[in-house]
Amino acid sequence: MSHSETAAHLQLKTLAFAWAEAAGFSVIATEVSVPKSRFRADLVALEPKIGGKTAIFECKQARSDLLKDSHDSASTRTELNVLAARLRDLERLIGEHRPDLRKGDSLFPEFESVDLSATRHAGYRRVLSDLATRQSRLIRGTKFSQLFRWRSADLFYLVSEPGIFAPSEIPAGWGLLVREGDRLLLERRPAEVDSGNDARERLFRAVAVAGTRATGRILGVGREIPGSP
Repeated sequence: MSHSETAAHLQLKTLAFAWAEAAGFSVIATEVSVPKSRFRADLVALEPKIGGKTAIFECKQARSDLLKDSHDSASTRTELNVLAARLRDLERLIGEHRPDLRKGDSLFPEFESVDLSATRHAGYRRVLSDLATRQSRLIRGTKFSQLFRWRSADLFYLVSEPGIFAPSEIPAGWGLLVREGDRLLLERRPAEVDSGNDARERLFRAVAVAGTRATGRILGVGREIPGSP
């Protein structure tokens, strides 16, 4: 744990590691410099196969870690609530009318996830964009929106303590994992995107670099890795 990292933040990263591993991501590293960006992800997880899914996890232990303080936020929050509800309705309707997008990952249709990366539904994309624009007024920085817009990974997860974010405050396109005791519960599924094989390969190398650095720190050896992202 770094000197600036709190025990609560470290616990969220630890739980995210365990959740990702249980979900089939067996190549995992923390504090990964995301290629072609200025951002560092709390945790990155990869499926160990060609074309396998990649996921970025960001851990937030307090509301202030994510949201800006704004004296003129009431109207924006109202708009966010309306857009978030519209997005959920569209996801449900698209899943009902496009059974070919269902992933078959549950015995019960109401719990089955839908791969919306395979549809170019203009209304869905427009609401997702509008939600991201308004969230930028409240969310600290542009890390969440840019990582999603740049398709830095296939899946994105916000990992948080319980009860600190309203559904409309979850960054557009990101899933939500909430701590319950010593485990994480998936409260919102992410919008799956296709980052492409080039981006997956770059992220794989970034994970390898982060893992090597972490091992070096543990052993008290190591040096700066040339060409690291």
